[in-house]
Amino acid sequence: MKTRINTTVAMLLFALLGTAQHQNEPIKVLMVLSSHQELGDTGKETGYYLSEVTHAYEVFEENNFDITLVSPEGGNPPVDGFDLEDPVNKKYWNDTTFQQKLKNTLKPSKIKAKDYDVIYYAGGHGTMWDFPNHKKLAKIAASIYENDGIVAAVCHGPSALVNIQLYNGAYLVNGKTLSVFTNEEEANVGLENVVPFLLETKLEARGATIDKADMWQEKVSVDQRLVTGQNPASAKLAAQKIVELVKATY
Repeated sequence: MKTRINTTVAMLLFALLGTAQHQNEPIKVLMVLSSHQELGDTGKETGYYLSEVTHAYEVFEENNFDITLVSPEGGNPPVDGFDLEDPVNKKYWNDTTFQQKLKNTLKPSKIKAKDYDVIYYAGGHGTMWDFPNHKKLAKIAASIYENDGIVAAVCHGPSALVNIQLYNGAYLVNGKTLSVFTNEEEANVGLENVVPFLLETKLEARGATIDKADMWQEKVSVDQRLVTGQNPASAKLAAQKIVELVKATY
């Protein structure tokens, strides 16, 4: 009996020590950007959507999170939604430290899931081509989630969630409520027949429930440790919800 009590006490002390150590370390966020540049067969270019990166980045930075940028191909990913009238976009586009990170995004092969507390998928139409079937990124996200971390995605970023399966084989989104770029919004920009699939429809087929606002309005859903935002207007709030979850956890 004494041995059992001592073992239990040791385990509790180990858990408390681990928590205390984490409190003294910054939360580590893996922010994923698309590497895909061609907008289907339109002859136009696409990529990641700038404000969905910068607005979340600002919130994370204000909360002293340690942010790593990664993209499927690494290096300097193609940008879409380039609007420097947006003061947050302008702030980071002119920030040399941010630009250095942006031009040197890591490849997923360089990432160890155990090192991160949060994975955040920024949107942009490019994600519809290079996020859904990227097995390494899916494995990283599943590992982070299974290790009590947070998985988040905004706008088209939830395309990354379509094929993520947990260790028991279940789809991550099955039975969960999400907010994602809607079929109505896709039709509104005239790309419903250009993208490989309609995001809302595909996620519903995976067992998700889509909770949506009117087109282009801010909307974020939090279901357990899955945070999703409907469109570019939702990036800041999604990041704020991530911060709230982190503070409730650590």
